[in-house]
Amino acid sequence: MDVFFLGTGAGVPAKLRNVTSIALKLLEERGAVWLFDCGEATQHQILHTNIRPRRIEKVFITHLHGDHIYGLPGLLSSRSFQGGDSDVTVYGPKGLKDYLEISLKVSKTYLKYNLEVVEIEEGVVFEDNQFVVEAKLLDHGLPSFGYRVVEKDRPGTLKVDKLQALGVKPGPIYKQIKEGESVHFNGQLLDPIDFQGTPQKGRIVTILGDTRPCDAVITLAEEADLLIHEATFSEEDSELAHEYYHSTTVQAGDAARTAKVKKLCLTHISSRYDREGGERLVQEARTVFPETIIAEDLMEVSITIEKINQT
Repeated sequence: MDVFFLGTGAGVPAKLRNVTSIALKLLEERGAVWLFDCGEATQHQILHTNIRPRRIEKVFITHLHGDHIYGLPGLLSSRSFQGGDSDVTVYGPKGLKDYLEISLKVSKTYLKYNLEVVEIEEGVVFEDNQFVVEAKLLDHGLPSFGYRVVEKDRPGTLKVDKLQALGVKPGPIYKQIKEGESVHFNGQLLDPIDFQGTPQKGRIVTILGDTRPCDAVITLAEEADLLIHEATFSEEDSELAHEYYHSTTVQAGDAARTAKVKKLCLTHISSRYDREGGERLVQEARTVFPETIIAEDLMEVSITIEKINQT
């Protein structure tokens, strides 16, 4: 599981930062990429990466401000031109369906794949046997969601040597045991617990839309491996942050500390801050939460798997 920042700026494109888009790369887990927001020129940013648009299976939109959605019709169109034919589901606030339908209709864009648009409310918006995605409303000038992506715990690594010692050859039995099923073999009942290593704890990533500090941030971020939190403004510009429904660096750090996350990543940075200013922003957040980094365009953050302690 890797998080790749395609755009980390706020409001308008700038030389140092394109507007917001984040790719959650789940290539090992499901051979797919999930996109969170799709600001203008996101597909141009993708050209500088190894991300393949045809791998994008889901898009989660936090809110309908232009710097978070203007790149979406173009990306969906290009994905079709580039051979993407698998279905895509787009999740987001009410109004997203009209925006996409009108954009594609007026431009006479034909997609070679099925596009489903799900206008969400608070709660679980997606779940399968691998992941659960929960959304909650934040505090912004229009409906803005945060997303909590939870990977379900994985079974431990298969103890192949123990199976081979019993004469079990690679095949369907391996698969059954790996999936937690008991299997009869040569008159024995093989308990999957005896042939699996220590379970692996599922990872949690929280990706927020634009927001002032609010309780929903803490709920979504609780004990996350990585919290991606907007920090549009420096603490000295806290009045501006409040006026425009945004957060400061210190407010992001406070949220990370309260929610007991492992790592905080600041993003959605105002163009008023140059590289030197960006370093000042991350240092401000570290005064309250030391495990803080600041996102840069085309930066990747890996989230490692931890084993569950067994006593």
